[in-house]
Amino acid sequence: MSPAVSLSFSHLPLCKTQDFSKDTLLPRRTFRENPCQKTPLDVKLTKRNLLSSTALGLIGGGLSMAQPAKSAEPESPSESTSSRMSYSRFLQYLNEGAVRKVDLFENGTVAIAELYNPALERIQRVKVQLPGLPQELLRKMEEKNVDFDVHPMDFNWGLALLDFLTNFGFPLLLLGSLFLRSSSTNTPGGPNLPFGLGRSKAKFEMEPNTGVTFDDVAGVDEAKQDFQEIVQFLKTPEKFAAVGAKIPKGVLLVGPPGTGKTLLAKAIAGEAGVPFFSLSGSEFIEMFVGVGASRVRDLFNKAKANSPCLVFIDEIDAVGRQRGTGIGGGNDEREQTLNQLLTEMDGFSGNSGVIVIAATNRPEILDSALLRPGRFDRQVSVGLPDIRGREQILKVHSNNKKLDKDVSLSVIAMRTPGFSGADLANLMNEAAILAGRRGKDKITLKEIDDSIDRIVAGMEGTKMTDGKSKILVAYHEIGHAVCATLTPGHDPVQKVTLIPRGQARGLTWFLPGEDPELISKQQLFARIVGGLGGRAAEEVIFGEPEITTGAAGDLQQITQIAKQMVTRFGMSEIGPWALTDPVVQSSDVVLRMLARNNMSEKLAEDIDSSVRNITESAYEIAKNHIRHNREAIDKLVEVLVEKETLTGDEFRAILSEFTDISVEKIDRTPNREMISV
Repeated sequence: MSPAVSLSFSHLPLCKTQDFSKDTLLPRRTFRENPCQKTPLDVKLTKRNLLSSTALGLIGGGLSMAQPAKSAEPESPSESTSSRMSYSRFLQYLNEGAVRKVDLFENGTVAIAELYNPALERIQRVKVQLPGLPQELLRKMEEKNVDFDVHPMDFNWGLALLDFLTNFGFPLLLLGSLFLRSSSTNTPGGPNLPFGLGRSKAKFEMEPNTGVTFDDVAGVDEAKQDFQEIVQFLKTPEKFAAVGAKIPKGVLLVGPPGTGKTLLAKAIAGEAGVPFFSLSGSEFIEMFVGVGASRVRDLFNKAKANSPCLVFIDEIDAVGRQRGTGIGGGNDEREQTLNQLLTEMDGFSGNSGVIVIAATNRPEILDSALLRPGRFDRQVSVGLPDIRGREQILKVHSNNKKLDKDVSLSVIAMRTPGFSGADLANLMNEAAILAGRRGKDKITLKEIDDSIDRIVAGMEGTKMTDGKSKILVAYHEIGHAVCATLTPGHDPVQKVTLIPRGQARGLTWFLPGEDPELISKQQLFARIVGGLGGRAAEEVIFGEPEITTGAAGDLQQITQIAKQMVTRFGMSEIGPWALTDPVVQSSDVVLRMLARNNMSEKLAEDIDSSVRNITESAYEIAKNHIRHNREAIDKLVEVLVEKETLTGDEFRAILSEFTDISVEKIDRTPNREMISV
């Protein structure tokens, strides 16, 4: 019995019934289309069938750029068929001398063979998949006198072009688009990076319409004056040129957040009427080295083309940080950007007609080369407003709001020391929101007062129910108020409340007076006594075992004040020394980590001892105030528990019934204080 044969469906239908009981080379299943009709496929293998049989495709191993040529039509008998045959079976027929002709295609990997099948008694045409073209097969066909021929590959230009576009078209398209984008965004001496990476992201306004003028800026009169000079320089440069003055190249705005640095830049843009560029310092920096420097060049090229003009860079510390600092020695991209900025501001060519305005709240970390005259000729300090400045700012932000006739902006300004312009704007907006929520058509003092409490202390919490905790908190807050009132140099009480806000269960507010430039040792010590009044009341009234964790925040505040008195202000027995390195006090975390502690152990012990002496003496004074005014404290607690809030006048009226106090003799200090439990 002959070995098994692996065959596929025949491409050549048969016209006669075949006997499948014999061991034939035909497949076990035959697809019959029309058994009685002869087709050209009966006598030759066409290119279409050959492509189908070799399974050429566009997916998987890629496109084939060639196809077999049409074989010469062999001399075939009247009856022939075509099917697949295994290579081993083909060798068997070759050894028996039954193979007559072989046509080789596909570089010798496919063979179409004519062989005589004795079982069918006719010549059969089969397709054989060859393992390459071994020399042994060629030698054996020569020995058997087999007529074989090798057919070359026909090159199909259509398939070749399709294959080329598939494999190389997309990369070429991508490279071409990068080239076109880079060439279209390229300016003389400017960026040459794809997708506009080197282009500046600055917002440009040929005729600035910021909607802000100097009338909208209040509380920073000195800064306004400097900027008004620059506006006059831009509008009438001949007046200054007549006396030999040159326009400043740069103005650096320095101040805490929310003080109006960006607002001043908008005002000068609205007043000057010259082209205005605005961007943030972080917009220069990218992950690719060289992009930031390219953006700086592009920015100044555009600015010079539109000079005279203004360039505003907000948060310049993002790019202007001191070079060579930080872990690892610095950042190459940021330092290259800074170097390019230094060159553009005052390099060999200069930047005539371009005024750079920059803003930062961290001037101590800026590079010294950036701060020198010739780059930033002026440094304008925009600090927190004083009481008069706060009143002016409140007038600006209350123009579009309806205020009750009892609302006094001067009183609000007095109650908000330390507030920046942004804080005051937020205060008036919160008050308007509360008035609308409560269904009022005007903003009253109640909304102003609640808004201040919310901004400083947080949202109002759930009121406490009567019980031991409420009584303890009441004694704690009254202890703060009594100790502060009876200590010379402390601010007067503004109100005492048991309404929780944020993390505090109760609050004692103090009303500061005018903002002084200097604070005395007596005032600082009075704040420590007032801060310890709550803990002193707990210990004296309830006993030491009953003291609570409510004084944690108070202890942090008074410890910080005492340390500053010893180490910074020289207000201790150690003497007038500055005992702390300014680098250690810096806000920069890296500088504090790298700073060396040059303090000796003996000096550290003396500092700790001095801080302890200050706090202990203040604590004894606070406990004496509580012991000597127990009757007044009990009365105040009784009223506070009932009403939950005592105003400053109500508090002083009750306290004056038991103790001789004079409000006129109480010193008024500048800062807003809030003591909580």
